[in-house]
Amino acid sequence: MSKFTAKNLNKFLLFKLPSAYFSGIRVTSINNTEAIATVKHQWINKNPFRSLYWATQGMASELVTGILVMKYIAESKKKISMLVISEKGDFFKKATGKITFICKDGNKIKSAIDKTISTGEGQTIVMKAEGFNEEYEIVSSFEYTWSVKVKEFQR
Repeated sequence: MSKFTAKNLNKFLLFKLPSAYFSGIRVTSINNTEAIATVKHQWINKNPFRSLYWATQGMASELVTGILVMKYIAESKKKISMLVISEKGDFFKKATGKITFICKDGNKIKSAIDKTISTGEGQTIVMKAEGFNEEYEIVSSFEYTWSVKVKEFQR
């Protein structure tokens, strides 16, 4: 991806992650420190309990962490692998209406990518994404452990 803009990332979703796109997940912004995506509770992503299906929340939360990882890998101009090695989710309130997922861990992943480039050793980083309803009440919180490793290390 040439530019990490919300528009380009949403095109990426359509072609590379269609289940997220058709569930209604949309990236609204990304910068060096945070990424934000929204999803509205609707028929396609509902559960039997009249709220947003947990898997849709998982897709949106993983997305906001993952696009920060992708952004810093692209900016490094190095071949770096990325992989989620664990995930933990907590749910606090029914997710109805428009839910906004935010990850503010851009600086953490930049540091991990810089370290794998300089040392050649794989790095793991825990990134947090939180989902908020329209009243800005937290509905869910996820932690993703990402592994990053430079593919062609050169001293």
